Parts: sequence; C-alpha cells; structure tokens
Amino acid sequence: MPTLEASLNARAEARELSAFCTWPRSGSPAGYFKRPVGPEGAEFFKDNGFLVLEDALTSREVDALRAETAAICRGDRGDVPGFVEGIAGESDDDIMRRYLCIHFPHKISPLMERTLAHKSMVEALIRVIGPNVKCMQSMLFIKASGKPGQAWHQDEIYIPTRDRSLLGGWIALDDATVENGCLWVIPGSQKPGILYRMESHNDRRFDCAGESQEFPHTNDDAVPVEVRAGSIVFFNGYLLHRSLPNYANSGYRRSLVNHYMSAESLLPWFGQIPEGQYGAIADNRDIIMVAGKDPYAYKGIEQRNGPHVRPSGEGGCGNQKRNEEALSEQS
Repeated sequence: MPTLEASLNARAEARELSAFCTWPRSGSPAGYFKRPVGPEGAEFFKDNGFLVLEDALTSREVDALRAETAAICRGDRGDVPGFVEGIAGESDDDIMRRYLCIHFPHKISPLMERTLAHKSMVEALIRVIGPNVKCMQSMLFIKASGKPGQAWHQDEIYIPTRDRSLLGGWIALDDATVENGCLWVIPGSQKPGILYRMESHNDRRFDCAGESQEFPHTNDDAVPVEVRAGSIVFFNGYLLHRSLPNYANSGYRRSLVNHYMSAESLLPWFGQIPEGQYGAIADNRDIIMVAGKDPYAYKGIEQRNGPHVRPSGEGGCGNQKRNEEALSEQS
C-alpha cells in the first residue's frame, strides 16, 4: 500500500519543516496582498477569516519597533508589573528572552501608540470593518527561541464585541516561519459565528491559556501563515488560530498585535458594568479611535487597563484584577 504523506501540521509538530518551505516556488501564497487592500482582498477575508498585507511597514519602521521592544524590556519606558530586576551588564538579548509577551505596550510607548493607527493598518481596517474603527488592546510578543506557542483559540472569547467585528492586526517584526512559531489558522472557521468552549490543557508546547474544544475541524485543516517582517496579518475574532513553539536555534519571533473593532459596537469587556446599568449596555471606554467618528464620544475615555507582563508559564490574555493592579502601580 502507498504510504500516506504526513500533513503540514504533522510535519510541523515533528519539527521537520524549514522556514518558508510552505510558500510556492514563485510569488506568495493565496491571501497575500499588497497595498491598498481592494475588493479581492476584502472578499478573501470574508471567506477565509484572514488576509496578509505584505510590505505594510518599511524596514526602517520595523527596526524602530524592534529597538522600542528592547527599550521597553529594559525598563526605559517605565516599570511594568511582572518585570524581573535586571543584572548589571546584561545584554538586550538576555533581558528580552525573559518575556514572552507584554500586554498594552501602547500605554507606555508613544511609538507603539502611534503604530495603532499606521496608514497601512487603517487602510485595511476601513476596508474590512468599516469607516469607524476603534482599538482597545495591544500585545507585544517577543517569543525567543524555546518559548511556547498558544493553543487553539478565538480572540472574541477574550474580547467580546456586540457585532462580531473584532479583528486582530498582527505586525511581524521578524520573519515569522514554521520554525520560529508563526500563526496557524483554520480558514473559514469564523463563519458559523460560534464561540467554542475553552478548557485548560496540560500541553507544555503551549502557554497556560485555555484551548478551544469540540470544533468541527482537525489540526490538519490548518494552514501556516509564514510572513516576512513588515507584513501585517489581519484575522477575524472568531477565527480559530494557534501557534507552535519557537524551535529555531536562536532569535525571536517578535510581533506587535493590536485588536480593533467597529466603533458602532459597544465593548462589554472584562464584565465591567457600572452601578445602575445592565449587561446589554456595558461598554469599556479604554479605547483609541483610529478611523472615522466615535458615536459614543459623549461617554469620554477612561483608563481601565495597564501594561503588564505575561510570563511564559502563565499565559492567558489578561484579566481585570491584573489590569487594576497595573494601573495602581503606575499611579
């Protein structure tokens, strides 16, 4: 009998794939577009739940964000809850390797705050979300070699919108490959609009964030999203995605991941319901407008979330207690 060829996923889990081996011999994979994103890109996003914008940032912009990442980890932008006290003479590499992810870096980094509304980002957001767009979260992944990935999940599990408009904008600060832990997505898995049950797991390839359960797909349905530094991966908040560990011999898989949504939708995030109100109108106003008009501007802007470290062994996507502690330590 003929031997069945192992799937890309199985080969990746066995650490048999090399960087960009999943790309065609010429050109880029399906779903990769250049600026500006047009109707074809928007249609691909609607059908598949993701798209890649190539060459979205210049090499100079990427270099600046890499340098800013090192500055944040050194504490040059202020102390962050979860930072470990450094040792005299440590290199930037020594320091950065401590951290898997820092939540809300835009709260302490003017450069990362400006990057929330980068022209390339906003052009695509308007195309796939609409004219009025707000941002509520940023995450800075450092993911040095040896660091874990994150199991299957959907971002709307963590950040609920009222209109299913949540979208991640994943800026690659390094080439992201099957070796160093690029994203894997299950195309079309966003279409049912179902948030699958999450449970904890004991798989040490991944951080301690939960894993989606009982979805009608297998690991072999997933495709890797290998991208060059400076690309942006856009993905729907209901899209099932994961990343495997960084098993490259050295280096990082740095990325700045921002989350956006339609400004028309309320944001009932972290279960914050003001006294005298009810769940249907709960609205987290710790947001930044990146395009268009804010129909709820009369509510003002609040500071509810603070930067904090997400250690390799802890995982998770933040929680209100941690955010409150981060804010209190800053004040």
